[in-house]
Amino acid sequence: MVLRGAQRPRAYEDVADDGGELVEERPPFPAAAAPLAQPEQGSLGSLDRVVRRSPSVDSARKEPRWRDPELPEVLAMLRHPVDPVKANAAAYLQHLCFENEGVKRRVRQLRGLPLLVALLDHPRAEVRRRACGALRNLSYGRDTDNKAAIRDCGGVPALVRLLRAARDNEVRELVTGTLWNLSSYEPLKMVIIDHGLQTLTHEVIVPHSGWEREPNEDSKPRDAEWTTVFKNTSGCLRNVSSDGAEARRRLRECEGLVDALLHALQSAVGRKDTDNKSVENCVCIMRNLSYHVHKEVPGADRYQEAEPGPPGGTAGSQRRRRDDAGCFGGKKAKGKKDGEMDRNFDTLDLPKRTEAAKGFELLYQPEVVRLYLSLLTESRNFNTLEAAAGALQNLSAGNWMWATYIRATVRKERGLPVLVELLQSETDKVVRAVAIALRNLSLDRRNKDLIGSYAMTELVRNVRNAQAPARPGARLEEDTVVAVLNTIHEIVSDSLDNARSLLQARGVPALVALCASSQSVREAKAASHVLQTVWSYRELRGSLQKDGWTKARFQSAAANAKGPKGTLSPGGFDDSTLPLVDKSLDGEKLGSRDVIPMEALAPDGYSTVDRREKRARGSASAGETSEKEPLKGSGLAFHS
Repeated sequence: MVLRGAQRPRAYEDVADDGGELVEERPPFPAAAAPLAQPEQGSLGSLDRVVRRSPSVDSARKEPRWRDPELPEVLAMLRHPVDPVKANAAAYLQHLCFENEGVKRRVRQLRGLPLLVALLDHPRAEVRRRACGALRNLSYGRDTDNKAAIRDCGGVPALVRLLRAARDNEVRELVTGTLWNLSSYEPLKMVIIDHGLQTLTHEVIVPHSGWEREPNEDSKPRDAEWTTVFKNTSGCLRNVSSDGAEARRRLRECEGLVDALLHALQSAVGRKDTDNKSVENCVCIMRNLSYHVHKEVPGADRYQEAEPGPPGGTAGSQRRRRDDAGCFGGKKAKGKKDGEMDRNFDTLDLPKRTEAAKGFELLYQPEVVRLYLSLLTESRNFNTLEAAAGALQNLSAGNWMWATYIRATVRKERGLPVLVELLQSETDKVVRAVAIALRNLSLDRRNKDLIGSYAMTELVRNVRNAQAPARPGARLEEDTVVAVLNTIHEIVSDSLDNARSLLQARGVPALVALCASSQSVREAKAASHVLQTVWSYRELRGSLQKDGWTKARFQSAAANAKGPKGTLSPGGFDDSTLPLVDKSLDGEKLGSRDVIPMEALAPDGYSTVDRREKRARGSASAGETSEKEPLKGSGLAFHS
């Protein structure tokens, strides 16, 4: 047995569109990932030199001929008593598994995975490193059988033990990359949480984030370190955070995790480095952990508010609009000083604290709004934008006191114009997340007035784009169109002024055309509900009839759109997990305040990252796996 060729193969990172994984392009990965053994290492060096010399014709006839080993022979070498042989065999397996699903399947069938997992606890560091590199490749791909087999032979706790013991950075990259791959498999998410959450948090997330539990008052706060280990670990936690209520609880209550993630994001904003994959992963985790925060965090019942009753009439709305115009950059009313403007906004009477918020409490503090708005302003990564908008969407959902504060804080921090501008995004999922966030924010009456005045034109433009895209292939997906229509319905309900804004934005022709032409029952129904709401305002019927619209036209649109269940769009809020699957209209009572159940969603849409994520200003998606496989190179050779 020898090694043929001394070339050190390059390696690539890859991501598969598996269940909860995200899809991303394949950036180059450093060439240090479990390379094939070099000639000078181990006991094979002399044999390698023999093979590489130029043989004569006579010697070629007399000397044995070399061949590549069969897979069973390579697996048998994992049991060899000589450690360099074990290491070389594991490295060769990593090479064989590169983009070869057949070899991966055969390794599993020949019981090679338990052998590799056992080598993770080997006393020799080189053997451990090579075995982990092979497992990283074997755990990659859409086929979940290898992931399940690694679980069944104790692979997750073995990887976590290796991470705790390893101080070599390459080994830590290999371990966390393998865990990221495994985390895309639904049945493994809680296994990783049970065995690895504390280690991943305290060995990687906290130290690499720059956050310190007891910072020195005289020292400058440390910046986050965007290392490959941090990226892999945050990607793994991004996947497992989408597993359900128990997973969210465990992550929220893991000491230091939320604090460290927020510190890392604040560091990224401060350094204007908001487009990298680690930032994307951190924002997606935060969005997932903010899902159902108004129901799930300890003590949430203390902050619950009564179901909002029917909003008041529109009297005084013009005065409020003048007072709030500064939110969208307009001039303040004459003679008003800054302090008086703030009092007209709202005076937020936050609960009195005896100590600073920490841990999961940081998820819903009004101060976090400024961080998300900074990301929405500065980032050009589509997934980061979607996740930040989804976090605001989740935090502004629910009938509890903190959601009320979040809605008002977004307005006071001039966040509404930021969100409205993102309605112009060319990325479908960003438009969807922003539209639903605006819908939740409009439960605040002052926000509703402002959104009706300043966002209606962009909302209607998206309705038109649903029928005639501005560019080929740019048509919005059904879920996004329904989300936009539900937001319009929310802001025109109980607001005559907002209904007038819809007319002025030429929204009625767009809605009627959508009812008539859409192939989607959900889109047509949502559009018809908006039309019915507009017609219900007697004050507008004169203007509508003047423009040629009649009750019969509106009824005709409603009849065309009516499906088996002709219920209206649910009022109230949505909070989300990724991606959004809008429950929309079917089978819901009018005025329902139900939120979308997490099981109906997937990784990057609503507001947690989970299964059916698609690629979408930016880059990759949420909840992904890390795949690092070396390019095909030279390998082992046997003689016959």
